[in-house]
Amino acid sequence: MTVRLTQASAPLMQTIAVRDEFGAQREIAIPAERALTVFVDKRELVTLMTLGAAPELLVLGYLRNQRLVDGVGQIESVTVDWEVQAAAVATYGGVERFEEKTAKRVVTTGCGQGTVFGDMMADLDRIVLPPPTEPGARLSQATLYGLLDAVRRQESTYKSAGSVHGCALFRQDELLMFVEDVGRHNAIDTIAGWMWLHGVEGGDKIFYTTGRLTSEMVIKSAQMGVPVIVSRSGITQMGYEVARQLGLALFGRATNRHFICYTGFERFDAQPEPPRPAP
Repeated sequence: MTVRLTQASAPLMQTIAVRDEFGAQREIAIPAERALTVFVDKRELVTLMTLGAAPELLVLGYLRNQRLVDGVGQIESVTVDWEVQAAAVATYGGVERFEEKTAKRVVTTGCGQGTVFGDMMADLDRIVLPPPTEPGARLSQATLYGLLDAVRRQESTYKSAGSVHGCALFRQDELLMFVEDVGRHNAIDTIAGWMWLHGVEGGDKIFYTTGRLTSEMVIKSAQMGVPVIVSRSGITQMGYEVARQLGLALFGRATNRHFICYTGFERFDAQPEPPRPAP
């Protein structure tokens, strides 16, 4: 069953005039930010602040990661209209226990503040990731370096304007999808929506983010079935504890040839470089 989607992408940047420390006027690009209010079967759900790169996938991923629907086959269409800054989701049979599922809101630590519904820690014991012995469910040091190089070479809004987060999905060091948004929670939801729409499994994938590894990011990655996460930033205590519980491999402070492996050492094939000779 195919989900009908609009293709309502919006400009990612805006050029503005500024003055620098010398009083000179010049033009710079800044990232766009716009509100997108999501309605499910004509009931208002949430307003997301987003860059607008792939709003339909963002909405799909949000519904998946909030566990509001069980399968993509329940969704008939996602229609985005930037003139009214709204996304209308139509389902075939409605969302069961809609009021109950959306009664408790938790404002997370995401940039721009993400919102999740219900208890974020609920149902963790139902998440089963592939064991480290399965192909693709681990990461070598050489592959990690290749992944970081692919991210470095990726053209991005961040390089032009800054002020955004990027997330990517890899199969080893093959880049499958890259997306940026004003908050890392939006970017991961967009990737989750893409995976869901195309039936992409996460067991042999690696998730990359420029943002810190909070509990929200770790849980969403695990819900996508991805056993390895790499971040340019660091980790929170709650993110660390959740990753240990679920058996994820977490890599942080990963830039160039530097990184820290926080958890999941059994998924990591270390290939350390020989020590450099003393000067």
